[in-house]
Amino acid sequence: MWDARVIKSPEELQIIEMSAALVDGVYAQLVDFIKPGVKENEIVAKIEGWLIAQGVDRITGVNCVSGPRSNPHPHDYSDRMIRPGDLVFIDIISHFLGYATCYYRTFAVTRSTQKQRDLYKQALNWLERSIEAVRPGATTAEIAAQWPSAEELGYQTEADALGLQVGHGVGLSNHEKPIITRAFSLAMPAPIEAGMHFALETFAGDGEDGARIESQVVVTEQGHKVITKWPCEELMVCDPR
Repeated sequence: MWDARVIKSPEELQIIEMSAALVDGVYAQLVDFIKPGVKENEIVAKIEGWLIAQGVDRITGVNCVSGPRSNPHPHDYSDRMIRPGDLVFIDIISHFLGYATCYYRTFAVTRSTQKQRDLYKQALNWLERSIEAVRPGATTAEIAAQWPSAEELGYQTEADALGLQVGHGVGLSNHEKPIITRAFSLAMPAPIEAGMHFALETFAGDGEDGARIESQVVVTEQGHKVITKWPCEELMVCDPR
């Protein structure tokens, strides 16, 4: 069944894009909601309430990670209160007509430092490089090769750095084939084919700051199409002062 779900039909891709569009919409609600004094779990409640009101089937999970919790990435949320100068990154895994999303964005609160902007730019650069490698006839190895090695990131093995830069299919589940990671894609490449849909996500962290960005990508006959539209070209500041 996993192999049967690798290539999506045009009808499936329409639903997948609508599912991603709903998350575009909830990010538009969040830029006016995230500010000092708001807690991570209140952000999660805002996300889930808005998505349910828009008709999603279910929400598998939401990560909301802020400030000193953002490095290393704990993949959860807490009752921590947002403070000025925090980075906040959010992952939204919701399902519309059965089809999932996996869609990270990072925000700064009130202001951003040069260090935070540099971290964000690094994560974005790795993401953009991997997206540009997506096309029919390429392999998962060519995509994974765009990401830094474990040694460059300060880890001993690629298994240690497994979750930092990763790609995974998204369909009825938010983790399907193809799985893309330097830990095994370099040695065991899989072909990239038109009709695939997967997410690519990257992370850069230093000290108490971490930035994570993710795009969902459809492989087209000509190359690729990014269907997650909330702007990520630069670090967005919520509640600027």
